[in-house]
Amino acid sequence: MRSGLSEAVHRASAVAVDSSGRILATWGDPDRPFFYRSAIKPFQATVGQEAGAGLAPEQMALACASHSGFPVHLALVTSMLTEAGLTTAALGCPPTWPLAESARDLLLRRGHNAPSPLFHNCSGKHAGWLRACCSSGWPLDTYLEPDHPLQVQIRVAVAEASGVDPEPVGVDGCGAPTLRGSVRGLAQAFARLTEDARFAEAATAMRRYPALVADNLRGDGRLGAWWGGPVKVGAEGVIAAGRHGIGIGVKSHEGSYSVAVTALMETIRRLELLPRAAWDSLRDVALPSVLGGGLSVGSLEPEPER
Repeated sequence: MRSGLSEAVHRASAVAVDSSGRILATWGDPDRPFFYRSAIKPFQATVGQEAGAGLAPEQMALACASHSGFPVHLALVTSMLTEAGLTTAALGCPPTWPLAESARDLLLRRGHNAPSPLFHNCSGKHAGWLRACCSSGWPLDTYLEPDHPLQVQIRVAVAEASGVDPEPVGVDGCGAPTLRGSVRGLAQAFARLTEDARFAEAATAMRRYPALVADNLRGDGRLGAWWGGPVKVGAEGVIAAGRHGIGIGVKSHEGSYSVAVTALMETIRRLELLPRAAWDSLRDVALPSVLGGGLSVGSLEPEPER
């Protein structure tokens, strides 16, 4: 909405389920296939931990993260590597600058003049996987191949958690296999994430350290600080949240982060899962401003299908 006029319409699909698979709320297409991208990281991190990654809770949060590249994120990923006798050269993700512009500016002021795999938002996931490979005696140089033992086990775990066959796999932006599914499958997986003891380490780390999973500035990180359970974004407009056996999955069909977050917040509002104080703090997350001349002249507003 801009200056009182509906200027554009954006579409998303959203599903909320309980751990039995019962649908609590839905709109859009719950079974339209898409790639989960980074939203599935807690399950990928769990398999790595089961394979011997030996991550402390803060490190586990980074293994589940799409971090913004602030010093605390980079320090924890570095610790994950050095404890295993590895360097950033072992990371298979491509060199990038941090997601957050302010984090990039800080690196530039500190004399960094080139992107690095360490700065990639997925470096924590990769570091956790590398530790698992070291512990299990699996090859390091092929850990991103779909037929690597680690990746095979991840596909099995995601299929079991989501109830959706995640194959055939694609290639994520970080070079890792990315698994396909649906918003129903993503919601089911996040419901299980918060109830299944197998995933308790990942769920607890994400709940305790939302600023490590994201940061304190992004909408998903700010929601995570209030939510009391895992909140995780994925590229191209994917986001999921889980708490007390309820899972919510959202996909923006145009790949918009803002549309996905707004749809998630509307699902949460309709299910009355946040207190008033949280809504007061997160109003700009739920209804992001449309600017004109640097001032708010409207907002992105939800209008779910009936």
